Amino acid sequence: MADPIVPLISSDATGPLGIKHLPRLWTKLSLGAAGRLFPGYDLCGDGFDGMTLGAFGLDRAKTIAFVNENHPTYAQFEAYVKQNGNVTPEAIKKHNDAISGYNHSDELGGKMRGVSGIATIPSATRCA
Repeated sequence: MADPIVPLISSDATGPLGIKHLPRLWTKLSLGAAGRLFPGYDLCGDGFDGMTLGAFGLDRAKTIAFVNENHPTYAQFEAYVKQNGNVTPEAIKKHNDAISGYNHSDELGGKMRGVSGIATIPSATRCA
């Protein structure tokens, strides 16, 4: 088996639809479908993953199954989202604003960095 991968793509990344976090969600689901997601890494959690699915009315189990069964390219994943979700300019803006304005708690951020093997960043050195 190949080495597991930590998905390092930012939640600010967008694809042609302009939906923040969607490329990261696709990456995580694709790595999970291939058995390559880093151990302990959340495949499709309640945070940004859940926010993204919920913002467009996508069913979590059906979306995961689509990726597991079809191994879509990113363009095919966006087509699935567009076909199965409520993707409007208003929904995209509301979702993107929510992603941009959200900050994980220090506790959760530390836990996520720990799973990834990244040392906790002292608050005095964080970027604004």
